[in-house]
Amino acid sequence: MRRVFPLLMAALLVLIAGCASRATGVEVPTFDTGIEPGDWALVPAGEFLMGQHLHETMIDYDYEIMVVPVTNAMYAEYLNEALDEGAVEMDGDQIVGYYPGDEFHGYKHELPIDEGNWLHIQLGDPYLRIVYEGGEFSALEGYADHPMVNVTWFGARAYCEYYGWRLPTEEEWEKAARGTDGRAYPWGNDISPANANYYNSGDPFEDVFGPLGDTTPVGFYNGNEYDGFQTEDSASPYGVYDMAGNVWEWTANVYEGTHYRYMRGGSFRNYDYGLRVWWRNSAGPDFYAPSVGFRCVRDVEGAEE
Repeated sequence: MRRVFPLLMAALLVLIAGCASRATGVEVPTFDTGIEPGDWALVPAGEFLMGQHLHETMIDYDYEIMVVPVTNAMYAEYLNEALDEGAVEMDGDQIVGYYPGDEFHGYKHELPIDEGNWLHIQLGDPYLRIVYEGGEFSALEGYADHPMVNVTWFGARAYCEYYGWRLPTEEEWEKAARGTDGRAYPWGNDISPANANYYNSGDPFEDVFGPLGDTTPVGFYNGNEYDGFQTEDSASPYGVYDMAGNVWEWTANVYEGTHYRYMRGGSFRNYDYGLRVWWRNSAGPDFYAPSVGFRCVRDVEGAEE
């Protein structure tokens, strides 16, 4: 049985309140952002300022990070390949996969994460943007280039590792998001509705679904105008998009004494101040939600396109 662990209460209440939009049958707006899913950006080795209090932190190796989050179309393609090869399994209406388990210390409130098959995605969930028809996975119409959501930490990790990549650590994620100068947001220290997808930010999807909104296509905030909605180019110093707003992103860290996994970046369900790069959220690794996605990183040496 799926066990769901709580996010921060305020964020969860907002998320629950907004979970009606996909049931309306309203046509989803489509926009071509010009940003190519699957591209990578180089983050060079060196120190950066991490956290709200700007601690000097060293990452002593180069790495690459996806320019945008993994999309629904990308995840559907992966599922078709991985299921065919036996890397994941279909268990009723669930996609599950093997995880070797975590070391259990028995700390207060810690729950065991045992070796075995764990949930990756729940098929048929009304907020999953992937469908399984005729023995094949595909993105829901209108959502191919939106970020993959409703995916557990196990499902995000499995995607990255299938291709020889990995989830970013919190340190890798934050450096890619803010560069080295300690800025609060990927593009600078101030935020406006032209920078990111957040609660009541007035993007075209809020025009359709109301102030609680929806995900936007990856790379949407790149300086383009969409049906009269003007965006600013809001990439990080390394050219990475969607590091603030749109969807929370799973990170790799498994910390001693807790089963929780951590997310970064805020989502379309958060207020603007919740998108500052040092903010984090947490949930059990089998949690999924319409506002949670991910991207991958890879080592530079031996990286393949």
